Amino acid sequence: MLGGLVLIVLAALLALGTWQVFRLSWKLDLIARVDQRIHAEPVPPPSADRWAGIGRDADEYRRLRVSGTFLHGAEALVQATTAQGPGFWVMTPLRTPSGETFLINRGFVPSDRRDPATRSEGQVQGEVVVTGLLRLTEPGGGYLRENDAAADRWYSREVAAIFAARGLQQPPPFFIDADATPNPGGLPRGGLTVVRFTNNHLVYAATWYGLALLLAGAAIWIVRDERRRWLAARQSG
Repeated sequence: MLGGLVLIVLAALLALGTWQVFRLSWKLDLIARVDQRIHAEPVPPPSADRWAGIGRDADEYRRLRVSGTFLHGAEALVQATTAQGPGFWVMTPLRTPSGETFLINRGFVPSDRRDPATRSEGQVQGEVVVTGLLRLTEPGGGYLRENDAAADRWYSREVAAIFAARGLQQPPPFFIDADATPNPGGLPRGGLTVVRFTNNHLVYAATWYGLALLLAGAAIWIVRDERRRWLAARQSG
């Protein structure tokens, strides 16, 4: 019975290790695809008929370019902590000539510059061209903090909720992180997108395979010890 249990546990450990090897292959492929996207030539944002099929693996961090007019009066400030310190992401709707509206993360402003009047040079008027990365909407809020639309407090870049709070229609399931092209006056500061993927699958695979090896070694030692004892008992008898 003990032998059967050992075989079951050993099979489970090997299966977990193999699953992590497959996960490692998937993660490396994803990292390669994302790296290719962020350095590709920018393309127009996906049209509304494609929004339902947009997903993290196939579309996030795709490089986009869109032209239109900023609706500065409808901007939302989302709390942020960056290498620049604490502050806010300036999320501003952009109305295109065709009537579509996209939410642009124009970049970061420190807490003492949250008031648009303190950065009036950056409130660009007229038609602009924005290049940036497609990011999926972030529903709900931040860690232990829910978005509060009524109080206009935002902890995540939740596109649909911001659109609703600003009376805008047809929210896409994504926003656009603007690149580092300088804004007049230096704020907001774009180009701060952090592209990072946790990749511990090789460590996990080595752990599971290592445990399987230890278990197999222990089982072999026990079997040999039991056989030695049996032979010794047989010879003495």
